[in-house]
Amino acid sequence: MDTIYITGHRNPDTDSIVSAMAYAALKNALGQRQYQAARLGQVSDETQIVLDKFGFQPPRLLSNVRTQVRDLDYDTPPTLSAAATISRAWQTMQADKIFVIPVANDDGTLFGMLSAGDVASYDMSSVRNPRLGEVPIFNLLSVLEGKILNEGEQLRDVISGEVTIALPASRENLVFSDPESIVVCGDQPDMIRRALDVGAAGVIVCQAEVDPALLEEAAGKGTCIISTPYDAYRAVRLLYHALPISSICKNQDLVSFHLDDYIDDVQDTVLESRFRAYPILDENERVVGTLSRFHLLRPRRKQVVLMDHNEKAQSVMGLEQAEILEIIDHHRLADIQTKNPIAVRNEPVGSTTTIVAGMYQEKGLMPTAKMAGLMAAAIVSDTVMFKSPTCTQRDIDVANRMARIANVSLEEVGTAIFSATSGDDKSVEDMLRTDYKEFHIAGHDLAVSQITCMDSDRLLQRQEEFLSAMENIRKKQKLHTVVLMITDVLKEGTHLLFVGEADTIRQAFNIRTNDAAPFLPKIMSRKKQVIPMLSALWG
Repeated sequence: MDTIYITGHRNPDTDSIVSAMAYAALKNALGQRQYQAARLGQVSDETQIVLDKFGFQPPRLLSNVRTQVRDLDYDTPPTLSAAATISRAWQTMQADKIFVIPVANDDGTLFGMLSAGDVASYDMSSVRNPRLGEVPIFNLLSVLEGKILNEGEQLRDVISGEVTIALPASRENLVFSDPESIVVCGDQPDMIRRALDVGAAGVIVCQAEVDPALLEEAAGKGTCIISTPYDAYRAVRLLYHALPISSICKNQDLVSFHLDDYIDDVQDTVLESRFRAYPILDENERVVGTLSRFHLLRPRRKQVVLMDHNEKAQSVMGLEQAEILEIIDHHRLADIQTKNPIAVRNEPVGSTTTIVAGMYQEKGLMPTAKMAGLMAAAIVSDTVMFKSPTCTQRDIDVANRMARIANVSLEEVGTAIFSATSGDDKSVEDMLRTDYKEFHIAGHDLAVSQITCMDSDRLLQRQEEFLSAMENIRKKQKLHTVVLMITDVLKEGTHLLFVGEADTIRQAFNIRTNDAAPFLPKIMSRKKQVIPMLSALWG
């Protein structure tokens, strides 16, 4: 089954990570095993503390959801060894109704590509040039369904030479122009003797018995005598098809693709070349299939569930190439568009994890104790220990229920979470990026970062460092404004730092002082208190 990725937003916070993990666990518990939680950025120290406390590993990192070769319904034809016969390759093509077949080395890596055109071209050239290249004896026996009559002799393993048909009518005038000839004959003892006399590489006896006395004469002469049930005409054609496919397949200037290659890049390469099919290789360079132009017409897209966001700027890279199946969120509706109707669950609660917990209840499934603890911690984190204006009674009730299942204290969990945010060993850049989101509002591009802590005074000692890093971000990202919320849980308010459109920020929050980090009491939520104020001003 194809994997369905559940992703939170970029620069994920604890709620984003946990809600994705909890929803994946719910889906999998209901028998839908293809769901997998994914993260779009590094796990913060706060989130890592929560994961460690309840014994979970971070979800897999997903850099983008652009369509890759592995997402296509590419062909998986048989892959033949370079030593296989042309006859075997042609039979495979006919049986599977394919026109191109990959050729591999013994270790499965790519040797070349063989097409029906290569076989046809070789067939035509063999009419004008009857010389047969080096063919292993085993190959001859296979295609001719033959048997070596002088088995006990010291015979060569590989034969080659000009193929000569010794017809009875040409018995007197027949001349072997090459002592390394391969003579095809019937019940013609004298012709076999002549072949033995000139040291022919081999004699193919068609639909006839060979006198034992003649085989005794062949002793020590090194000529391989093979009998076949086929007539001379068919035997000659089969001789040429005994050649290894390595001798006629294309193995130079090959164009191949890997499973992780992106379709955008593949399409550009295909447009510049004219091959009918292209080999697909895995990470170990082994052949896994072939790709043709028609596979690119309707690519199968990656499938995603968006968790804790519904804004393109906050979502996974390459989202326009993916298929969105669901959105579960508690933010304002933004700019995500879908090609088909989807399930959207957007509820006015303080934490997306609260919504997911309700879905557990609706399905009649209780989360495990560890998962319940994880979910309780996520709700505490996103509601800032229930002091955020986004917090609802439902958040509080669900968090308490999850804490009882996990047998943990919400106060202890909250203290551990918010004490981890502002360590002295962290750079201001790392702290800024921990909970950082970009927004596009009425032509204004801005970023709002939030650091939730229990000791804002210690962070404000690095105020100039923060402002310098914020200005660097503003210039690099070409933003109008960058805002930092240093939210103090104990003070129940936020120190606001900002660069860019400073007058606009002061007007939006009615800031009348020149303080570079004014304190805004009761301002705890970016989603409900900061972004709406700016939207109202610019809108």
